[in-house]
Amino acid sequence: MKEGPDISRIAALIGDPARANILTALMSGKALTATELASEAGVTVQTASAHLSKLEAADMIACRKSGRHKYFTLGGDDVGHALEALMGLAAGAGHLRTRTGPKDAALREARVCYNHLAGAKGIALYQGLLARGVIQERGDDVALTDAGVTFLRTFGVDVDGLRKAKTPLCRSCLDWSARQTHLAGSVGRALLARMQEIGWAERVEGTRVVQFTSKGEAAFLDTFGV
Repeated sequence: MKEGPDISRIAALIGDPARANILTALMSGKALTATELASEAGVTVQTASAHLSKLEAADMIACRKSGRHKYFTLGGDDVGHALEALMGLAAGAGHLRTRTGPKDAALREARVCYNHLAGAKGIALYQGLLARGVIQERGDDVALTDAGVTFLRTFGVDVDGLRKAKTPLCRSCLDWSARQTHLAGSVGRALLARMQEIGWAERVEGTRVVQFTSKGEAAFLDTFGV
C-alpha cells in the first residue's frame, strides 16, 4: 500500500447519501441533534446514530452534551472548507439536486458556508476587501494586510482576539454556486457575525440563507462594494 493520507476513507464516508445529507445540514453552522439530522437525512434515528458514530470516529463531526441531549457540529473549518469545495466540483460537473424552489435563489444570493458568508454577497465581500487592500492574495493564500487590521478594528472586529485563536485569519473558499472565491477563516467568520450584530442581516430560521435588510444592503454596498 502506498503511503500518505487515506482519502478513500473520507470519500467513502461522504459518499453515502445519508451521511452527505447530514454533513450538508451541519454546514449551517448550527449544532443539531440526532433526531434533527435523521430528518435531514431521511432515515430513522437509529440509522442516523450509526452514521453519526462513523463520522465522529473520523473527526468529520464533533459531539457535545448539554443536559440529557447530544448536539453535533462539523469537526472544524477544514471539514466545512472541503465540503464547500466538493459542492463546487459537483455543481461544475452538473451533478445537482433536482429539487428547486424559492430558496434556491436566496441561497445563491447569500448563505452561510459553515460559519462565513457565501453566495453572491460573499463573493462581493471578498472582491471589495481585495479592492480596498484589506486582504491580499499571495499565490493560493490570502493574507490580512496592515491596512486591513485598521479597517477591521474600525468596523468593530476584535483582530487581537482573532490572532489568539488557532484558526487561520484568512482562507479562500471556492463558492459552489458561482465558482468564485469567498472569504473563510476567522476574519470571514467575524465579518459575518459583525454584520448580524449591527443588524445588516439575519439568518433565516431552519435554512442556510442569510437575508439582508434594505438598510443592510445599502450599508454593505457602501462599505464593501467594488
